[in-house]
Amino acid sequence: MQPVVEPTGFVLGVALGLGLLVGSFLNVVVYRLPRGESIVHPGSHCPGCDAAIRPWDNIPVLSWLLLRGRCRDCGSGISLRYPAVEAVTGLAFAAVAWRYGLSVETLLFLVFAAGLVTAALIDFDHQIIPDEISLGGLLLGLVAMPWLAWRGGAALSEALRPSLVGALLGGGLLWTVGFLHARVSVAVGREFPHWPGEGESLPRPASLDYWTWFPGMGFGDVKLLAAIGAFLGPAGVLETIFAACFLGLLLGFATAAVTRSWTMPFGFGPAIALGALLVLLSPIHFLAWG
Repeated sequence: MQPVVEPTGFVLGVALGLGLLVGSFLNVVVYRLPRGESIVHPGSHCPGCDAAIRPWDNIPVLSWLLLRGRCRDCGSGISLRYPAVEAVTGLAFAAVAWRYGLSVETLLFLVFAAGLVTAALIDFDHQIIPDEISLGGLLLGLVAMPWLAWRGGAALSEALRPSLVGALLGGGLLWTVGFLHARVSVAVGREFPHWPGEGESLPRPASLDYWTWFPGMGFGDVKLLAAIGAFLGPAGVLETIFAACFLGLLLGFATAAVTRSWTMPFGFGPAIALGALLVLLSPIHFLAWG
């Protein structure tokens, strides 16, 4: 897909600025959504002294630098992660604008990129991917991507096929791996400290857990890959899986090096999300888009 209108420096600057602002909001979402808190109320406040953050102290990246990473009221440290998320989101938005130019697709892919950043961070922190991100992204992809193709002149059946097949392929492949791994593990008597859990029995075919609860893999990963397939199509989601496997291996080695443990669980979501971003932004694809 080539840019509809080649991006200018102004367009890239606007995308960067928008990404910085969205990144600031994503910091709130990442902290509050897994805790079941409202993402709009109350306003941003210092976790140390609970003081409301003034608007001039909430400028992405710049305020953190001016305050030297400390709260103006109590002096407690503000994690470097906050400006890092803002900067990464800003750069991701600028990269999407550079790749796709000034187009309707760009607006949709900016939302997609923001969702990927959010999913990666929440999964990194909590080893979960909220349905608001995965299923919300799936619904958006299944509606918006076919609409864009239909708007571009494709027949309705042709417009629907890539998103539907991509969603089924992405979610279906990962579900198959997780399901077969669970069944083989039970057959050979392999045990996991987190599955099925202390005092809990193995799930039976009559229960939903039998089909959706797998050792070593969260069902949120399945739903996230389905959403990615809805956006990127069957070829794009396959490329995402290949990239995520390699990135997940690197993440696993890094986690083991930091924790000095080969059994420490970690979310696969960050690898999936980063893989999808790379596929979205790459001008070179090993598989034809479908």
